[in-house]
Amino acid sequence: MPLAIDVHDLVKRFGPRTVVDRVNLQIEQGRICGFLGPNGSGKTTTLRMICGLLTPDGGGGTCLGHDLVRERDAIKRQAGYMTQRFGLYEDLTIRENLEFVGRVYGLDRLGERVDRSLEQLGLATRQRQLAGSLSGGWKQRLALAACVLHEPKLLLLDEPTAGVDPKARRAFWDEIHAYAAQGITVLVSTHYMDEAERCHEIAYIAYGQLMARGTAEDVIAASGLSSLIATGPGADRLAHELRDVPGVTAAAAFGTTLHVSGPERDALLAAIASFRSRDLVWTEAKPTLEDVFIHLMGQATDNAVTS
Repeated sequence: MPLAIDVHDLVKRFGPRTVVDRVNLQIEQGRICGFLGPNGSGKTTTLRMICGLLTPDGGGGTCLGHDLVRERDAIKRQAGYMTQRFGLYEDLTIRENLEFVGRVYGLDRLGERVDRSLEQLGLATRQRQLAGSLSGGWKQRLALAACVLHEPKLLLLDEPTAGVDPKARRAFWDEIHAYAAQGITVLVSTHYMDEAERCHEIAYIAYGQLMARGTAEDVIAASGLSSLIATGPGADRLAHELRDVPGVTAAAAFGTTLHVSGPERDALLAAIASFRSRDLVWTEAKPTLEDVFIHLMGQATDNAVTS
């Protein structure tokens, strides 16, 4: 498949701080790429450079075949960008918001397009409801409807399901996969590991630098991490004791069990040696995406400017 996004060595600075540092990203048409990383790591800035809202200070490339710097307007016309915060008018109805967006884009057949968008996202029966009275899940659907009204080839979604209940999140992801099946490319930032696993591939950025790339399985395998699970009386209460032990990068309670991981198997086994005398059963397990991301965060250097 052709590349919908093909950017190289992207750099963006705000004052003395480099918030995106030589990021390379290639995504094929019709693929869903999850964009992950801690808060303040440069995800939103990267999304805005890709869709033409920000000009890179270095690097370049193409988006939908258009030059990232010289053809920003052409990219904007073919991309839909959903911001972290609800950005539509709360004192307008659902339909009025969509009609306003359509007029901004200068769309023909506006009524037909709005009707189709309302039907596709289950908003038709609520179209006369004020946007400000909607719950988080319905606001999310309205924002997505506004993003796709002009039939974009690329969707850039910035933490679109934050604060949304699990049922609404699942419905949202069903829609995302339906758009991908139509050939629309999706780059979506998220903090939810279950959402990352629903993507075709993921990219992990920490403090401006891209640190991992590939399918979820590829990223876990490339991490080289080992993991152990402890079960038994009080296992879940040992997390605070193990977190600072050499060889351990993550220790977390999951219900009544303890999940421990580290970059070297022998060092991890040595780390838990003094705990084996307790009435616990230790078994080896596959690392999770969360284990990998905590490990990567520990390797990254915070690029915040300090006085």
